[in-house]
This record gives sequence, C-alpha cells and structure tokens, in this order.
Amino acid sequence: MANSILSATQVTREALRVLHQKLNFVGSIVRDYDDSFARKGGKIGDTLKVRLPNEYVVRTGAALATQDTTETSVDFKIQTQKGVDLNFTSADLTLSLDDFSERVLEPAMSVLAAHIEADAMSMYKDVWSQVDNQGQKADFGKILQARKKLVDALAPLPDRTCNLNTQDNVDLVDALKGLFNPQEGVSKQYREGYMGRTAGFDFVENTLWPSHTRGAGAGYLVNGAGQSGAGLVVKTGTGAVKQGDVFTIAGVFRVHPETKQSTGILQQFVATADYAGGAGTLSISPAIVATGARQNVSASPAADAPVSFSGTANAAHGISLAYQKGAFAFGTADLVMPQGVDFAAREVFDGVSMRIVRQYDINQDRLPTRVDVLYGYKTLRPQLACRLANN
Repeated sequence: MANSILSATQVTREALRVLHQKLNFVGSIVRDYDDSFARKGGKIGDTLKVRLPNEYVVRTGAALATQDTTETSVDFKIQTQKGVDLNFTSADLTLSLDDFSERVLEPAMSVLAAHIEADAMSMYKDVWSQVDNQGQKADFGKILQARKKLVDALAPLPDRTCNLNTQDNVDLVDALKGLFNPQEGVSKQYREGYMGRTAGFDFVENTLWPSHTRGAGAGYLVNGAGQSGAGLVVKTGTGAVKQGDVFTIAGVFRVHPETKQSTGILQQFVATADYAGGAGTLSISPAIVATGARQNVSASPAADAPVSFSGTANAAHGISLAYQKGAFAFGTADLVMPQGVDFAAREVFDGVSMRIVRQYDINQDRLPTRVDVLYGYKTLRPQLACRLANN
C-alpha cells in the first residue's frame, strides 16, 4: 500500500508534539497569557500588562483608617522570533509520520527547543532568594532550605517544581538511593535518575541550566541612610558586580509578607544589571520598601552598612531552581499566515503556537521550509522562586 503524502497540518502538529516534549522548564511555568496576543479583531501589540496581587495595611483599634488601592503590574512582551530552516522534498513527505518525525523533525525541534528553553532560563537572574552551597555537592537539606524560602514567601502549595542541573541531579540521586526500593514507580530513580515527587516538589532534570560566575565586587558600603527603591547608592568598594549576583545588606531584614514583622533573617537582593565598580548606584531587586502595604524589609539601610555578596569573587557555581508555577510566565503568539505559498500551517499545542511555511524556489529547484515560533517570557513574582547554588 502506497504511503499517503503528509499534509502541512500533520507536519506542524508532529513538530509541536516533539517540541513540547523537550521543554520541561517552560512547560512548568505560567502559560495563561498565550490567548491574549494576536487575537483577531482585538490585537494588543507585543506587550501585555500583568497585574500583581494587591497588598494592604491592617488597622489596630476602632478608628477608621482608609487606604487607596494602588495596583501594580509588570510588562510581559512577546518579541523573540526563532526558527529552524529546512528543505523538505516530496520524497520526505511520502514517508510515514514516524519515520519523518525521527529523521527530520526530531533533530530540528530539539535544537529549537534548546534555544527557547535556554532563553527562558535566563530568568534565574531575576531571583534574589538563594541557598548558598557553592563548592559543595547538592544535598536534600539544601532542597528543604529552598522549600522553606518558598513557604516563608507564601508560595502556593500546588505546582511546585525543583528543576535540577545534571550534576545536582547526580548528587541527589546518589545521596538518596538508600531511601528507595527498586519497585514499580520509585525504581525510576535507579533506572533513569528521575526523582519523582517529594518534599512538595516535582523533581525534573535539565541539561540547559547555565552556571553563574560571580563578579568581583567586595568592600562596598551604603552611601547614605534611608534609601529606598530599586537603586542602592554605594561608596568605596571595588570590583565589578554582575547581573544575577546575590547579596545582603547588614541590618536589613526580611519581613513576613503579611504581618510585616521582622523575621530576623537578612533580606537577599540581586543585582539586576552589570555594574562596573566603584562609587555609584547598584540596580537591585527587590526594590527596598520599608513602610506601607508593600513593605518587604525591617528598615532602610543605615549609612555605611556593609554589602556582602554570596559566593567567591570571580568563581562559577551551578544553578538549579526551585519554584512555584506563578513565579514565571511564557507565552507565544500566532504568526501571520502568508498567502501564495506551496503550503502553510499554524497549530497550537499546549499553548505553543508554531507556523510552518514551504515555498518552491524556481531558481534553485528547491523547496525551502521555515519553522517559526514567536515567544516571550517574564519573571512575574520572583519571590516564588529560589536558586540553588551548588558545586
């Protein structure tokens, strides 16, 4: 029986299925905004404003103390287009779908997925909570410390993931192998290095987590008391600070998100941009808020308070990430369908919109084909995530 010619729709759906299997970080974060972009008759451009939860101050006593509701939002942009360009022939399209997927789509979608996933993983630099274990193997106690940070930040219990780099996964599986019997389900730990679910996390492994190389910043002091906001003015000190470097400020403690009482634990901050060094202003997150409904620290920094960076200057360490789904968002938009081509199709699978277009090149007697995804990603609530700095 002759094989039937694969249609553009079949090819697109199979490509999406393969792509979807490769994305275990993007697949475990918020995907609720895809439908907001590129809607026919109601397009919003490339930016969606995502509202953040409101916060309020609690009154003590009988006297009325009204307060305004001030909503805040973050801009979620869909602006990155990436794709893979191929040459499909008529012979290729007469293959069975399984053969075509293995020979053509698997390698193409794997490399596209890797680039999309790696882009999204750069959001780790927005996260200020970190469990410091640089130079040491990952262990379950550090995972529990990350869990505590998420609990203290009131992260919802469902949809929590611990996404490990490959070395951290090796260390944890080896450390915990004695706790499991090689029976159905849990035996995956032996056969596949897959931890499953424990401590409130779904454990997965990803080869794409980057390492983070800390800057050389040292000896910085706060320049002036009473500072607030997303800029920290410093004096003296030496060395560059890298985006993603985590630090604390002496005397600046984290508060409970609702009662605003000091926890006695230093608030961690992260540098949101590279800083060349010397006296000046560090861009930081979270913004320092010492009073009001959005208070996040016990007090503003004191003059000359030391700034202490996590890790060793100029040294690299691994990154894994524990997070609740709502910490990050990823979205795709429907690309315009061209007319007058050999074939074109656009399909959506689990929120990922992909377009495939093929056209005949009469000059070269070829059938060049392009596969495109238009996407964006955004850190929505970084307090719902925690970095694991191991090895």
